Amino acid sequence: MTAAENVCYTLINVPMDSEPPSEISLKNDLEKGDVKSKTEALKKVIIMILNGEKLPGLLMTIIRFVLPLQDHTIKKLLLVFWEIVPKTTPDGRLLHEMILVCDAYRKDLQHPNEFIRGSTLRFLCKLKEAELLEPLMPAIRACLEHRHSYVRRNAVLAIYTIYRNFEHLIPDAPELIHDFLVNEKDASCKRNAFMMLIHADQDRALDYLSTCIDQVQTFGDILQLVIVELIYKVCHANPSERARFIRCIYNLLQSSSPAVKYEAAGTLVTLSSAPTAIKAAAQCYIDLIIKESDNNVKLIVLDRLIELKEHPAHERVLQDLVMDILRVLSTPDLEVRKKTLQLALDLVSSRNVEELVIVLKKEVIKTNNVSEHEDTDKYRQLLVRTLHSCSVRFPDMAANVIPVLMEFLSDNNEAAAADVLEFVREAIQRFDNLRMLIVEKMLEVFHAIKSVKIYRGALWILGEYCSTKEDIQSVMTEVRRSLGEIPIVESEIKKEAGELKPEEEITVGPVQKLVTEMGTYATQSALSSSRPTKKEEDRPPLRGFLLDGDFFVAASLATTLTKIALRYVALVQEKKKQNSFVAEAMLLMATILHLGKSSLPKKPITDDDVDRISLCLKVLSECSPLMNDIFNKECRQSLSHMLSAKLEEEKLSQKKESEKRNVTVQPDDPISFMQLTAKNEMNCKEDQFQLSLLAAMGNTQRKEAADPLASKLNKVTQLTGFSDPVYAEAYVHVNQYDIVLDVLVVNQTSDTLQNCTLELATLGDLKLVEKPSPLTLAPHDFANIKANVKVASTENGIIFGNIVYDVSGAASDRNCVVLSDIHIDIMDYIQPATCTDAEFRQMWAEFEWENKVTVNTNMIDLNDYLQHILKSTNMKCLTPEKALSGYCGFMAANLYARSIFGEDALANVSIEKPIHQGPDAAVTGHIRIRAKSQGMALSLGDKINLSQKKTSI
Repeated sequence: MTAAENVCYTLINVPMDSEPPSEISLKNDLEKGDVKSKTEALKKVIIMILNGEKLPGLLMTIIRFVLPLQDHTIKKLLLVFWEIVPKTTPDGRLLHEMILVCDAYRKDLQHPNEFIRGSTLRFLCKLKEAELLEPLMPAIRACLEHRHSYVRRNAVLAIYTIYRNFEHLIPDAPELIHDFLVNEKDASCKRNAFMMLIHADQDRALDYLSTCIDQVQTFGDILQLVIVELIYKVCHANPSERARFIRCIYNLLQSSSPAVKYEAAGTLVTLSSAPTAIKAAAQCYIDLIIKESDNNVKLIVLDRLIELKEHPAHERVLQDLVMDILRVLSTPDLEVRKKTLQLALDLVSSRNVEELVIVLKKEVIKTNNVSEHEDTDKYRQLLVRTLHSCSVRFPDMAANVIPVLMEFLSDNNEAAAADVLEFVREAIQRFDNLRMLIVEKMLEVFHAIKSVKIYRGALWILGEYCSTKEDIQSVMTEVRRSLGEIPIVESEIKKEAGELKPEEEITVGPVQKLVTEMGTYATQSALSSSRPTKKEEDRPPLRGFLLDGDFFVAASLATTLTKIALRYVALVQEKKKQNSFVAEAMLLMATILHLGKSSLPKKPITDDDVDRISLCLKVLSECSPLMNDIFNKECRQSLSHMLSAKLEEEKLSQKKESEKRNVTVQPDDPISFMQLTAKNEMNCKEDQFQLSLLAAMGNTQRKEAADPLASKLNKVTQLTGFSDPVYAEAYVHVNQYDIVLDVLVVNQTSDTLQNCTLELATLGDLKLVEKPSPLTLAPHDFANIKANVKVASTENGIIFGNIVYDVSGAASDRNCVVLSDIHIDIMDYIQPATCTDAEFRQMWAEFEWENKVTVNTNMIDLNDYLQHILKSTNMKCLTPEKALSGYCGFMAANLYARSIFGEDALANVSIEKPIHQGPDAAVTGHIRIRAKSQGMALSLGDKINLSQKKTSI
């Protein structure tokens, strides 16, 4: 094991700007200085030894002049000093001076002050020399009976480490600690003693646990946690013991400590798959989520619930707890609510859907009463989407949901209203029995709709699905009400002319007396300041949209009027009524055209909208059967095709999900008998405690590591040339927010290299955590240096630097070898993700950084090129496969990904195959990347360019 991999107990900050002191001045301070100067000198000595200096001449000085001092700071520093100072001669024998040190620590172990005793015991855990520890054993044993718990608990730790490293020094340690544990009252001492027995003598630990298994609930939480770990390990190694301890785990689910409850629930799930056990663990998790205030804890525990759901046998148990899971919605955090709703939706079944819908309806109504907040709007959207999914999966629920949701069409938040509209559109198409109810409700809320986009969608639904004479008349009435007095242009001009006289009468008075809100005088006339506000107050919604210059809604209105007029003609036999209705519809269109051409709106009507309205007028004037079919049948068929394609895609994704979750066992798979498997073969049952410890240390063992091609060698970067005096190469290990550089440094010269230091600097959002410490390299020797780098955002980072060293005996300055740059791959942080089309469009409009990459490849197939881009950028294609299938010479697709830092990346691929250049022509086009930050957009562009070049070779 290299020095860099040794366990580090103490971190010491070294100020690099100060000049290293000489050995003589340090010796002088340590001999003759006061306590303060001795403390400072000792600190300097520690730093110099850490930097590779030997300083053998100071050892006796410190023993004579510093060791006898009773100052607590000096005693603490001495513990660090004795930990790092070389204690042996070059041939491995213990230095004679250490006998004096050993005697000093024997006295400290009998010191009346408990802090000195305890800290000395902690220091002894770090000693690796058996000769030093042997004379201290009686004193360490005596500390087990000290009155203070701090001394006793450190004595247990010292005995445990000595027993683990040098068993011959204290062979009876397990028996000694077992007796100590039986009589001990302090929780921390009991925890340490029990922990030692688990690792040193598990049978004794089990014997102790058997004697007090009924009192486990009364123990402190730190001891309970260790008991949970022991039970897990015992049952993991010997499944026959489960019945003996499972009751104890059940009891610990009622512990007052959240940490114990969490661990006990996790252990219970691994020990038993009985429905009662799963239910108890899930109930415990739900209670933890509700009671814990920290959102991170809530999210972690929610993830455990989601993991439980992934097991097919456990899913049915969790379905009964859906109502309990929904209690988590009381949390204000949006991320927690999002995960909770998704989990509830995954667990919903015909048995509990009614209750789920009632709770969600209450939540929707609650959001209406809460003061407006960004998260309230987003939460409302989430609820609407969840209700939408429930209604699609369980059509019987739609009738209960629709009346509540349709109130939100008049909501100020356009996104939530758009979700409701999408749901209503799907429901009215799928559920024939609900059409009357939806049309009736739509007519009720129609006049209150505030957003032009929602208004347009509502118009389309009313025009498409009003089938009775009464409904058609109601739509016409609502449109007239929303449009106001017609002809619009004349009524607006009259209004202006009519308002002029009274305004003038007002302004005849003293104009200069007008005072603004700020308290300053204004010379503005009352006419110009009050007229627009008065007009806007009593302006009907549709009229308002048109006067603001939004004529796209007029084109939508013209189509709706045409549809209902054609349907009215088919329903009503009387010619007079037919002509009257059609004429009214044509009048409305004509007056809108007139308004568009006048100067009254803020923006004039576009040519496209003029064409659409004119076409509708022509259709109504001719009333041909072909046009009737196109307007009244084919529009609905298009919607039907779109919804069926969407449903098919959802079913396909659900099928893929269920296939993933199904545990498929092949007929010829070998049967695994637990009793016959060797301990190292029990790979199906990983030790959860070991896995979580490895994950925390960033040493997660990935499955692909077994493949030699996917091993570390693929990530090794050569930093210097083979002919350089110092050869260096680095393995770059990325672990989420940390990058560990494991640098191998080889001395290729015949000289000893002193103070060999790896100096690193970073470019981009990378931060070096600590400076690697200097090394001394013997001729042709090698060493490993580790450096940690923190990553703050998704951006291409570069690490560069050099290796500097001194050659022993040389009078010249320091030598330097410049290293090659290490480029950090952005792909380690980007993961594929999904979002809706509406969210994609919204983000596309919001993100200000765009990077346009020109396609430059020798690939000739459009689909192959798209797949290559997806693979090289880790992005997910949002465009459905059906839309990309077939061949037409061009392709457009939307891609989306999210980084582990929560940054979004969007891309639009627009590519074509130039037919005129023949069948072997390469793909051409552009890829536009958008992101919130410049670094993300540029880094993704660089990645695409690089991957294109690789394919072009």
